[in-house]
Amino acid sequence: MHVLILGGTTEARALAGLLQPHGELRVTSSLAGRVAQPRLPAGEVRVGGFGGVEGLLDWVREHRVDAVIDATHPFAERISFNAARAAATAHVPLLALRRPGWVPVEGDRWHSAASLEEAAALIDGLGERVFLTTGRMGLAAFADRPQWFLVRSVDAPAPPMPARTEVLLDRGPFTLEGERALLNRYAVDVLVTKDSGGTATAPKLTAAREAGIPVVVVRRPPVPQGVPVAATPEEAVAWVWETRHRG
Repeated sequence: MHVLILGGTTEARALAGLLQPHGELRVTSSLAGRVAQPRLPAGEVRVGGFGGVEGLLDWVREHRVDAVIDATHPFAERISFNAARAAATAHVPLLALRRPGWVPVEGDRWHSAASLEEAAALIDGLGERVFLTTGRMGLAAFADRPQWFLVRSVDAPAPPMPARTEVLLDRGPFTLEGERALLNRYAVDVLVTKDSGGTATAPKLTAAREAGIPVVVVRRPPVPQGVPVAATPEEAVAWVWETRHRG
C-alpha cells in the first residue's frame, strides 16, 4: 500500500515515523520546499510543488498511490483543495490530518482577524512594538505599518516588509520560559499570530496572557467539505489500516 503524505508539519513527520516501520506500507512525504533546510521525515521524500490539481493527479496515478493524507499547515489552503479534487478524480481515499485550533481562555485579550490585512489594521491602537509570528511569506500586509516589528521565522524573509523590522531566525518548538524572556527583552506590547494550533508555538500565547499583552489571531481559512478529519497522527494511522483492510 502506497501512502502519500502531504506534509511539512510536525504532525506529518510524526505520522511518517509511525507508518514507516511497517514493511507492508510504502510511505512518501511531499514537502512544498519553502524552507531551505526542512526537518526530513522517515521514508521517501519528494520536495516541490505538483503543478496544481492535474500535476498532483498525474503523480498519484503514476506512482500508484493508494491513499492520500493531507497533513499540511492549516493555512496551506490551496494544496488542501487541490488534494480533495485530485483524490476524488483518482478515486483514492483522502484524510485530512488537522491539529485542533487554539481556544482562548480566561485572561486572554484576543482580537480575531479574517486575514493578514485585517490583522495589520487591527494593531493600530493596540501597541507599538509588535511580535509578528505569521511566517515570512505574508509580511507585505504589514509593509506600510509605522510600528516596530519583531519577525520570527525559520528562513530570512524578503521584501516587502515593514521599514522598522528586526528579524529573529529560529525554529520551534519554543518554551514558555523562552517566550517570557523574549517578550520582556524586546518590550513587546502586541502579538500577531495565525491560528496554527498545536503545542510547538503555543507558549507565546501563555506568555502574552501572563503579561497582559493583546493578541491578534488570524482565523483559519475554509477547508474542503466532506473530507474525513483526524486530529492526531495516531488517528491517522488507524485510518490507514482501516483503509488497507477495506481495500
